[in-house]
Amino acid sequence: MPSQQDAHYWAEMGAEANDSEEDDTSVASGSGGSSDDDEEDDPNNVSGSVPMWPQSYRQSMDIYSALQSPSISLFSPGLHHRLSASQLSLPRVGSVLVSGTPPLRIPLLQGSKKDSEEFALPYTDPVRKLEDQFVKTDSAIYVADDGKVVLGSSFVQGLFNGVNVLAGVGVLTTPFALMQAGWIGVFYLFSLSLICFYTGILLRRCLESGPGLATYPDIGQAAFGRIGRIIISIILYTELYACCVEFLILEGDNLSALFPAAHLSIGGFHIDGKTLFSLTTALLVLPTVWLRDLSLLSYVSAGGVIASIVVACSVLWVGAVDGVGFHETTAFFNLSGLPVSIGLYGFCYSGHAVFPNIYSSLRNRNDYNKVLAVSFTLCTLLYAGMAVMGLTMFGAATASQITLNLPKQFLASKIAVWTTVVNPFTKFALTMMPVALSLEELLPVGPESAKHRSASILIRTALVMSTIGVAVLVPFFGFVMAFIGSALSMTVSLILPCACYLAIFGKKVSLLQASLCVTVIIIGFVCLILGTYSSVSGIIASYHNIL
Repeated sequence: MPSQQDAHYWAEMGAEANDSEEDDTSVASGSGGSSDDDEEDDPNNVSGSVPMWPQSYRQSMDIYSALQSPSISLFSPGLHHRLSASQLSLPRVGSVLVSGTPPLRIPLLQGSKKDSEEFALPYTDPVRKLEDQFVKTDSAIYVADDGKVVLGSSFVQGLFNGVNVLAGVGVLTTPFALMQAGWIGVFYLFSLSLICFYTGILLRRCLESGPGLATYPDIGQAAFGRIGRIIISIILYTELYACCVEFLILEGDNLSALFPAAHLSIGGFHIDGKTLFSLTTALLVLPTVWLRDLSLLSYVSAGGVIASIVVACSVLWVGAVDGVGFHETTAFFNLSGLPVSIGLYGFCYSGHAVFPNIYSSLRNRNDYNKVLAVSFTLCTLLYAGMAVMGLTMFGAATASQITLNLPKQFLASKIAVWTTVVNPFTKFALTMMPVALSLEELLPVGPESAKHRSASILIRTALVMSTIGVAVLVPFFGFVMAFIGSALSMTVSLILPCACYLAIFGKKVSLLQASLCVTVIIIGFVCLILGTYSSVSGIIASYHNIL
């Protein structure tokens, strides 16, 4: 628990906030401020007492940007309803976590009354109102439950979080992406990395444009009002849901390759190995999706960086030591496969939904650009190295997942495959949790009620069952990933950051900056259209091959 001195300090700060709030109110009323009726007529004005969906986004995404203390709770209220032992659920005052105050809800953006208050957030809690005073600070300080003052993430910790967000299952498909595009695909990979790094910087500038902006949906509302917040949130949640589908397809492909004879026949109904393992995986991860505090899983899933390195080293070992060699090649340029390749690369750099949380968690927020630059550099080198190794090992026979090409008799191959199989078990619940919490916000009953807990379990079960349905109906890992990368990741990583930046800053944007943003938006739309069309065509063609 915090010391009495800490409690006295925050009490004084709360009293000052109350005085400041009263002064602001009197000044506004004395200067002809907008009336309540005017506020109600403004579609972009959000009252502090009328929460806007989604409220749970920040807490659920903070899991990806902070090292958590392990703790599990099955039936406790969600992250946005009750404090827990994990650092994640402590309320923030700007960049400060304060013990003993109500849990943070995502700030709600208020309609503009004057230029200086364009992005001001109304608060009824005097302590939470202090967020406006701290949002511009360059450091983060956390006060834990035991009263200890803990600084935010260091540069190294922020770098680890950044790499962990970017380095995922996309590394398995980079050889297939390079085979699809030809050798020029390496140039596309580095180019997309630079563009995504640039748009990640734009997100920071959007966050710093006004007080209270903390998440991607906040940026969307600042740029386009309530409809912007809702549309961006839906896109982000759809991307997360689609990633869960990919996890199940991944498990089905790799486990069926390990156990090719596996199948199930019940009453004349036959289930092949891929479907069986996808269904089994869904049943195994279901209890983890029911958990309300996933801090233990977030602690384990941080090993995603290590998993990616282990897989890359295993592939190198198979090629260099086990005798497969690096003798294959491909064409320099393959136009027909280029859109699919770009979609796959887009999936690799789909970390923008978490970048605002990484920025907020840094001890020194001035390190954000360096964290992003080093993260993109390391991950791009990893992706390029894996792509070149896989393609030169297997050439035109390169599969959508490099693990499916590795000879099964080698130990390094087994290590790579089992590392790939285990990793999604720690990530599935973390990826599905934001989607589940957003839907639970819409429930008409309070979070403390038994009806809410029962409805929560039903919602999470339905989400998992629906993902297995999609995974069984569309079991084409590479083309599904290309679709996600083209239709969703390109929108989140290229189009929206530039569009929000232009909308927020307007005429303040220089001609060069505006030209760059418009160019990136055009590139994003071209990649979206061509990549989506090619990936859908590939899915249809795969169905025809099966039939």
